[in-house]
Amino acid sequence: MDNKYDLIIVGGGPGGIAAAVEAAILEMPRVLLLEKGDNHSTTIRKFYKDDKRVDKDYKGEALDLKGNIKFETATKGDVLDLFSECLFGNYIEAMFNTEVESIKKNGEYLEVNTADNKKYISKYVVASIGKMGKPNKPDYAIPASLNAVVNFNIYKCKENEKVLVVGGGNSAVEYAYLLGKDNDVTINYRKAEFTRPNEKNLETIKEDIASGKVKARLGVDIKSIEDKEGKVLVHYTDGIDDTYDRVIYALGGVAPIDFLKRCNIELDEHGVPIVDDKHESSVENLFVAGDILYKSGGSIAKALNAGFDIVKNVHSLIEAEAV
Repeated sequence: MDNKYDLIIVGGGPGGIAAAVEAAILEMPRVLLLEKGDNHSTTIRKFYKDDKRVDKDYKGEALDLKGNIKFETATKGDVLDLFSECLFGNYIEAMFNTEVESIKKNGEYLEVNTADNKKYISKYVVASIGKMGKPNKPDYAIPASLNAVVNFNIYKCKENEKVLVVGGGNSAVEYAYLLGKDNDVTINYRKAEFTRPNEKNLETIKEDIASGKVKARLGVDIKSIEDKEGKVLVHYTDGIDDTYDRVIYALGGVAPIDFLKRCNIELDEHGVPIVDDKHESSVENLFVAGDILYKSGGSIAKALNAGFDIVKNVHSLIEAEAV
């Protein structure tokens, strides 16, 4: 099967790169790295100035590196060059501009589902993600007074609300049909037809619209919104106005906590994934690395060590299965 791998790594930051490099050194035959950005180390590229020093010891916490990536304090450019050499020099299969929407358990395997409706399968998956993920926002202004009722996920929703879901992807249609059970829900998408959801989601939302469970405003965009006595007054481009108790934007760029919930990973009260001493989450064979594990942020060295530890453990499990 072309889509079946020994190990799939989600995220092309330091933890993901470390996991991929250690897997290559251990000669794991089929390893795939998926990254939603157009290159590795997106956070370093976007949020570090070109002349910024990248420290090995984060906030004074000195760590000894366990693996084969010899990272030391250096400039941004030097660190990116090092990670490029490690990743591409080991001929690791990497797919960029590939956003993973969910990781689901299916029997003994894990299914990694992407935003472009592709599916990749492996018994072992490493989710190495940071905290920088942010939802996409509309071009028009959102009044600060509406922050409590203009959301980018469904976790603040209550029953019996009039809700507008904005977007046409898997997140939007899932939000709409989930909320449609207990709320008056309308989904708005600027195109006349849904083109992005997977087959199952597309079938479900069409059924809900046909039955009246979810209303649809398709082929029309939103011009602006304003505060109307605590509710959201929406001005559509076709001249129609409507008022909602809550508006949820599902325009892509899913925040990490949404992604983790989609994967059924148990979180603590701070939204941090609960993992054991081997970095395994509540989902069997789904491991977590990256600064999403740390309430106050983590270091590059911690991520590199986590990638090393996870792959060392996975390799041992694979070898035990082969005996």
